Amino acid sequence: MNTPDSTPSLDFIRSIITEDLKANKNHGTIHTRFPPEPNGYLHIGHAKSICLNFGIATEFGGLCNLRFDDTNPIKEEEEFVESIKEDVRWLGFDWEDRLYYASDYFDQLYKYAVQLIKNGKAYVDDLTPDEIREYRGTLTESGRESPYRTRSVEENLSMFERMRAGEFEDGSRVLRAKIDMASPNLNMRDPVLYRVLHAAHHRTGKKWCIYPMYDFTHGQSDSIEGITHSLCTLEFEDHRPLYDWFVNELKIFAPQQIEFARLNLSYTVMSKRKLMELVEGGDVTGWDDPRLPTISGMRRRGYTAESIRNFCERIGVAKRESMVDMALLEYSIREDLNKRARRVMAVLRPIRVVIDNYPEDETEYLDAENSPEDPGMGSRKLPFSRVLYIEKDDFREDPPKKFFRLAPGREVRLKHAYYIKCKGMVKDEKTGELIELHCTYDPKTRGGWSDDGRKVRGTLHWVSAAHSIEAEVRLYDHLFVKPDPSDEKNGSDFKDHLNPNSLETLTSCRVEPSLADAPPGMGFQFLRLGYFCVDSVDSSTDRLVFNRTVTLRDTWAKIEKTQKKSGMPGKRKKAA
Repeated sequence: MNTPDSTPSLDFIRSIITEDLKANKNHGTIHTRFPPEPNGYLHIGHAKSICLNFGIATEFGGLCNLRFDDTNPIKEEEEFVESIKEDVRWLGFDWEDRLYYASDYFDQLYKYAVQLIKNGKAYVDDLTPDEIREYRGTLTESGRESPYRTRSVEENLSMFERMRAGEFEDGSRVLRAKIDMASPNLNMRDPVLYRVLHAAHHRTGKKWCIYPMYDFTHGQSDSIEGITHSLCTLEFEDHRPLYDWFVNELKIFAPQQIEFARLNLSYTVMSKRKLMELVEGGDVTGWDDPRLPTISGMRRRGYTAESIRNFCERIGVAKRESMVDMALLEYSIREDLNKRARRVMAVLRPIRVVIDNYPEDETEYLDAENSPEDPGMGSRKLPFSRVLYIEKDDFREDPPKKFFRLAPGREVRLKHAYYIKCKGMVKDEKTGELIELHCTYDPKTRGGWSDDGRKVRGTLHWVSAAHSIEAEVRLYDHLFVKPDPSDEKNGSDFKDHLNPNSLETLTSCRVEPSLADAPPGMGFQFLRLGYFCVDSVDSSTDRLVFNRTVTLRDTWAKIEKTQKKSGMPGKRKKAA
């Protein structure tokens, strides 16, 4: 077994597991699980849990299950099941033959419920949902016992069987645990175990019309599968006494529940309910919209599995809730794509440039490296001709101070090509809009260098007008303008903070011809512009569509640099 040493670098969960192994707890085995609900698509917060559960299993020579918590047939769909499996695989993890569903255990869970009734630890309650909430009490006031709490074991068994047989309407009866209505922990005040729900299940069909609640399903499913360490997010900390109460009363194998802080990421929302609201409300194009923090959306935007895994490793595991800066996630994808992405040229807002002294019918092919980070990527040939396109923003008729790009009478370098000098402009006679530039080139500067030692301050990207391909480019930005849109103080709704400029679509872009056969999902660095990928849904050989993954500007690197200068990270904080 590969057991990491107990060192200060271990997070608190790995430290607990290391100590358990030293004590030979559970006979030295480690078994975790990732238990998503199939009621939506996974997001980057789930990726943290996936990396943690599967990662720990791998590090400690253990096993990790994929288990769907499918106890609510109204909200669950097979589409969500398949998307979750695809996301886990894409992230690089394999559950092998350990794919399970909570619905696999419905018969056993029913037997557990009957066992609790027979032991006098559960009863059928006729109170309405509103009455149950009222009887439960508050954080400062004890709850009241239901008038049905004293039913006999025989009557409860009969009523529960009738619930299963479909004799009662939805919401008319529930099975509750009999614990303590005066407990300071509201979760222990006779929680609901089963509710009547006449709905077909995506796996069991109409076999059941009663379904177990999550709190009753969670621990027992862990126990059935032999899970040694049940890793949950922090909101389940108050549920742990209930988790332990069930397994103790049933006298079954007791997994150890450990809670950690969930991921909160700036400029987005991490609630399935809110994500569902955005999807169903038409605020985004679907669960895989590249502006969403869903794994499928991030994949479509151009994020790599490696970058997400590295991000999850960077943020670590803690016991305190905190907000992670989106800049750190963007740093992770820049770092990854900088190593793997081929450099290409694309012009997003083109303006026509005519090289007056270049032969009209001539085309030459210039050498261009594919990546300065990896010489093994080789090089490609770029066509150069008399008519080119450059970015509109790379020219100013009246340039401001420190503008080192093209202007009247000014010379600049074309990347991999020649020096050119602007000699004239053509404007629309009616609107005055600039439509064409006229330049000359210096044939002695092929490759972008001068033998006479003269220097130019600006280097521009470009494409040949005759050889470039038209493409659509989608520029994505943060979905929200507020760092924490879920902070709904002063009566605001999270959707009030949607960014109206989160997507800009450019339809007349030009890209170099080497991108003609770029496969869906492949990422590139558009020189001077950012990292982009071929859209996996809308792009085709007849219509190239690129999504901007991230800009070249690296906010996080600047933050880190500033902190190092000020000495802020000099002392390492102790793990929470």
